[in-house]
Amino acid sequence: MYLSTIDRTAGPRARGRAFVAGNVVALGTVSLVTDVSAEMVTAVLPLYLVLGLNLSPLAYGVVDGVYTGATAVLRIVGGYVADRIRARKALAGLGYALSAVAKLGLLAAGRSLTGIGFVVAVDRMGKGLRTAPRDALITLSTPPSALGRAFGVHRTMDAVGAFLGPLVALAVLAGSGQSYDAVFVTSFCVAVLGVAVLVLFVRERAVVAPVAAPRPGLRDAAALLRVAGLRRLLLAATLLGVATIGDGFVYLMLQRRTELGLVWFPLLAVGTSLGYLLLAAPLGVLADRIGRRPVLLAGYAALALTYLLLAAPVGGWALLVAALGAYGLFYAATDGVLMALAGPVLPDTLRATGLALVQTGQALAYLVSSVLFGLAWAAWGPTAAVLAAALVAVVAGGVTAGLLFHKGQAA
Repeated sequence: MYLSTIDRTAGPRARGRAFVAGNVVALGTVSLVTDVSAEMVTAVLPLYLVLGLNLSPLAYGVVDGVYTGATAVLRIVGGYVADRIRARKALAGLGYALSAVAKLGLLAAGRSLTGIGFVVAVDRMGKGLRTAPRDALITLSTPPSALGRAFGVHRTMDAVGAFLGPLVALAVLAGSGQSYDAVFVTSFCVAVLGVAVLVLFVRERAVVAPVAAPRPGLRDAAALLRVAGLRRLLLAATLLGVATIGDGFVYLMLQRRTELGLVWFPLLAVGTSLGYLLLAAPLGVLADRIGRRPVLLAGYAALALTYLLLAAPVGGWALLVAALGAYGLFYAATDGVLMALAGPVLPDTLRATGLALVQTGQALAYLVSSVLFGLAWAAWGPTAAVLAAALVAVVAGGVTAGLLFHKGQAA
């Protein structure tokens, strides 16, 4: 059951009474509501760009890469500023607010690719600012031994929002005569609700440190790179980004392979989110029990399997269910688990900065991967491109295993 926020100074018995901290549940609620808003747009964006605006696979790869990676450096800025001013909640709130405003920006952009690119960048600025402070609040509200569980619960709630978002988008499209503008306006309203939940229910977590302790500076942040465990995790996160081609490409290939009607395209994201929300919490608990490294590596295997399924010679509903299930497993086994691995090796005073470093490495690598996959699709065709991606995922998983099972690396 979900109980009130854990006091980090309380004894083991007090901590044991709560499955996860109340602050984790509040942050999960914010993520749930915000993901309804975000996934409403994400679910229709590939169709809007590729079919509505007739973008080539390469151009879509550039936009998709920008959507996740172009403003990745802001993750470090957001994490460092949050640690510096000791106001993680405020920075997270600013990030959520920027993303909300960006939804209205899509209306103003119209059919302008430049305008859409700018609005997407603003939306990702918001995500870049909020992600590390939010995850730092989760780690600071949770004992190290329960981080897998806490991130599993948070990511499950996040996935519930991702599950509902495309369904809401589908309902809005059906009720508005296939109007993308109606989707963007509804998405904005939902995003505003998420900001309100954060302001009202999330609490800032005080770092346990002497009252006169100096605020961390740039030298302190740079010194994090000398922590061997963090360097290995940063490289592992970068490899994960390299191996990921992006949701839009996966769904576009599935739609082509299964000849799914365009009106049902948003439901592909629902299938992935369903697998994610069913598996995130159980895999988080499993990671705390057997170790987080094996669970993370299982995610690589699920990603490679997804790509191989996309290149399979047969299509139909069996392919659709298997591919979306494997893709949901990939996210459930990697997203929160990677943050749970990073948390214990970071000092409390630079928790957001350290998590931002890991997230930035992954996001920048994803930017490169998305553009390269778009090039490969244009040059070789989708089947050869996705087989190459499967090979990259296998190699990246093997290198990650060597990094994470290095002697002395925390599990």
